[in-house]
Amino acid sequence: MTTSPFHGGGALAEHYDAVRQHSVALIKPLSAEDCAAQSMPDASPAKWHLAHTTWFFETFVLAEFEPNFTPFRPEFRVLFNSYYHGIGERHPRPQRGLLTRPGLGEVLEYRSNVDHRMRALLNSGVASGSWNPLVVLGLQHEQQHQELLLTDIKHLLSCNPLWPAYQDEAARPAGIPSPKGWNTFDGGLIEIGHYGTGFSFDNELPRHRVYLQPYELASSLVNNGEFAKFTLEGGYDDSSYWLSEGWDWRTQNNVNHPLYWQRCDGGWDEFTLGGRRTLDPASPAVHLSYYEADAYARWAGARLPTEAEWEYAAATHTEGSHEGQWFGSAWQWTQSSYAPYPGFRVAAGAVGEYNGKFMVNQYVLRGSSVVTPPSHARLSYRNFFPATARWQFSGVRLARDSG
Repeated sequence: MTTSPFHGGGALAEHYDAVRQHSVALIKPLSAEDCAAQSMPDASPAKWHLAHTTWFFETFVLAEFEPNFTPFRPEFRVLFNSYYHGIGERHPRPQRGLLTRPGLGEVLEYRSNVDHRMRALLNSGVASGSWNPLVVLGLQHEQQHQELLLTDIKHLLSCNPLWPAYQDEAARPAGIPSPKGWNTFDGGLIEIGHYGTGFSFDNELPRHRVYLQPYELASSLVNNGEFAKFTLEGGYDDSSYWLSEGWDWRTQNNVNHPLYWQRCDGGWDEFTLGGRRTLDPASPAVHLSYYEADAYARWAGARLPTEAEWEYAAATHTEGSHEGQWFGSAWQWTQSSYAPYPGFRVAAGAVGEYNGKFMVNQYVLRGSSVVTPPSHARLSYRNFFPATARWQFSGVRLARDSG
């Protein structure tokens, strides 16, 4: 990870408080029962997100740098460890919803206790050169979980036949009227990857050169109206548009439309964080698996972009394009497998497990979504999920070869 822009304990402490308070604010519309439930193995209870992000600071910062460190509860080291084998045992991910104890009240007490101790450490200046990057990493990690908390809650509430809303005016991808068109790029030898002094995850490094053939990239994301046409014209029923593995997944799971869509009076409704609503045809189509995104691209006579094509286009041709078409609407699938950049090195210790060990059997998404914390998005950010993932706010930007 690159170094942080915070060189003083006071500034970092203020940022720490803001991020941590936002996580707690996200659960205000929820009941204690909402916070404890787990709707599927890939999702986690909101209570677990709150505890795990606290576990990160207790485990990687306080345990290392706090004088006379004592854990809040030793059992939490196992209960709220996600995937860090170097730390020790872990509670099985699919069973996080069975953790009725500790209750939400004790989890919030855990957060308060760790926050109090973290503020004391941040304001002390002790060993700041060592713990500063770990604190910044922990805050970036917490912002990732803020997004996951919302996507997981949306999936949970969608399983309830009452179609409850997370909140009345919840964030949703906005319909952005824009002329459909194509931006043309000459390609050539370009550079991608993080640069500068700001924070980046290790998977965004090192910056390196990539050769691109001439290509075109759509000026806007595929919207609901366009994707509904694909559905209406039998796109889900024609195997010629689908990867073999994707077709098997579609048929075995009886997938016939995007996640959260429901047929209604000859049209479509959509479940949103604001409850069930009429599908907005101008809003970006979201909650699509890689298989669905790829099939749509083939049906449209196009393809998905590579992550290098996406980054180069977003870096050099955003003028005249609505910013929401690049960031803040939907994560955009690329055809790039999630793999290390040339020269990538895994960091030493348990923190090195953060990204590197997941670089297999997943695809890269670029941009950011409507539930991504605004300060968390950046040009070089590499999100990644398996091809079957649908519960994230993932959408499509089309590409095609040029010349």
